[in-house]
Amino acid sequence: MAVKTYLNQDLINRYDRTGPRYTSYPTALQFSTAIGSHDYTDWVAQSNDDPIPGSLSLYFHIPFCNTICYYCGCSKIVTKDKSKTSSYVRLLQREIALQGSLFDRDRKVTQMHWGGGTPTFLQDQEIEQILNTTAKHFTMSESEGEYSIEVDPRTVTPARLMLLRSFGFNRISFGVQDFDHDVQQAVNRVQDKQLVLANIKAAKDHDFHSINIDLMYGLPKQTTKSFADTLEQIITADPDRIAVYNYAHMPELFKPQRRIEADDLPDPMIKLELLQLAIDRLQQAGYVYIGMDHFAKASDDLVKAQNNGTLQRNFQGYSTHADCDIVAMGITAISQIGDNYSQNVKSLEDYESALLLEQIPIYRGIELESDDILRREIINELMCNFRLDIKHIEEKWRINFSRYFDASMIHLSKMMHDGLLQMTPELIEITPEGRLLVRSICMEFDRYLQERQQEEQYSRVI
Repeated sequence: MAVKTYLNQDLINRYDRTGPRYTSYPTALQFSTAIGSHDYTDWVAQSNDDPIPGSLSLYFHIPFCNTICYYCGCSKIVTKDKSKTSSYVRLLQREIALQGSLFDRDRKVTQMHWGGGTPTFLQDQEIEQILNTTAKHFTMSESEGEYSIEVDPRTVTPARLMLLRSFGFNRISFGVQDFDHDVQQAVNRVQDKQLVLANIKAAKDHDFHSINIDLMYGLPKQTTKSFADTLEQIITADPDRIAVYNYAHMPELFKPQRRIEADDLPDPMIKLELLQLAIDRLQQAGYVYIGMDHFAKASDDLVKAQNNGTLQRNFQGYSTHADCDIVAMGITAISQIGDNYSQNVKSLEDYESALLLEQIPIYRGIELESDDILRREIINELMCNFRLDIKHIEEKWRINFSRYFDASMIHLSKMMHDGLLQMTPELIEITPEGRLLVRSICMEFDRYLQERQQEEQYSRVI
C-alpha cells in the first residue's frame, strides 16, 4: 500500500530553504572547463571495457520554441522561423555519428528521450531524419525500448501524434502548467483546454505506453479554486504520470521571468495551499507520490522501480534505467558516462565549430572521486526510496557512517527530533511529513554545499 505524503506547515517553515534538485551529484555548479572531449572519449573507452557494459540511454536536446513562456528557465532558442532548424538538425546528425562511433555496437539503446525547448517544433521529416541517423549509428533494442518525447500541445494534432507513435515514440509528456486563462496570459502560454484534452485522448487512442502531464503551482494569478479546476480536469483525463512543479521566481537568473509581475504571484501561504491541494487530490485519485513533484499510478514503471529499489534520478528526472550510460546530444546536453559527467557547449556557434573539427562538443564536466560516488549513492537512495540502509553503506564502502558524516549527524539528529526522519544505527527512513523536504535532508550530505555555501544559486525546496 502506498504511503501517504503529508504537508506539515511548521516543518516547512523551518526547513524550506534553497537547494539543489539533485538530478546529479555533484551538481553542475561543480563542473570544470578543464574537462573536455579527450576526457569524454577516455571515459567511453573505459565503459566499453567493463566486463558487462551497460545499455545506453540517449538524450536529444531540441532548443527551439515558437514563443517564450515567462516562467521558463530552460536552455532555448525562441523563433518563429522554422527554417532555422535545418542547420541544427544537420549538426545534430553529425554529433550522432561521432558519438555512435565511440560506443561498441553490442551496447543497445534501451531508452531515448527528446527534450527542449520544444522537440515538436521540428518538422516531421526532421524528426524522422534524426531517428534514421540514430538507428544507423547506434544499436536500437530489438524489443521496444522506452522512447519518450516532450510536447507542447499547441504543436501537435491527433494525426501528428499518430505519426510520432509510428516513428517509435511510446511515451509522451505534455506541458500544460494550468488551464486557467488568466494564469496562461500572465505567463504567455495560452493554450486551448479542449485541444490539450483532445491530444491526451489521442495519445491514449494511439497506444502510447505512458502519458505524463506537467503542471506548475505558484504561478501568477493562480488561486486555489482555479488550480483545483485544473487538477480535476487532468485527473479526469487519466494520465499515467503527473508532475506538479514548484514555480521558482528567480528573475535575476532567468530573464523571461522579469516579465512576470511579482504582485501577481500567490503569497507563501496560498502557495502552500496549492501544494497541499495537489497532494490531497492526486493521492485521493490513486496516484502515488514518487518524490520531488512527481506522482504516478500504482501500476506505473516508476512506482514499480521505487518498490524494488531500482529507481534513480538523472538530468531528465526520475528514471527506471539505472544501468545505462546517458549519451546526451545537442547544445547544453549533459551526459553521464560511468561515474562521470560532461556538458555540451551552450551556443550554436561553438557547437558547429567543435563538430566541424570532428570533436565531441564538450566544454565542461567532472570526474568523480570516491567520496563523490559515495555521497551520490546516499543522496540517490534518499531521493528515490526515502530510506538508507546504513549497514549496507558501511559494508560496501568500509566506513563508520557516524564518524564519516559526523558533521551531518548533528543536523540529522535535529531533523529526527523535528519529525522529518527516523534514524537508528542501521537505517535512515524519511517520514511521510519529511518527504516533501527530502532535498533539505539530502543537502546534509552535500560536501560542496557545506564547503562553499552556494544555496543562493538554487530554488527553494517548496
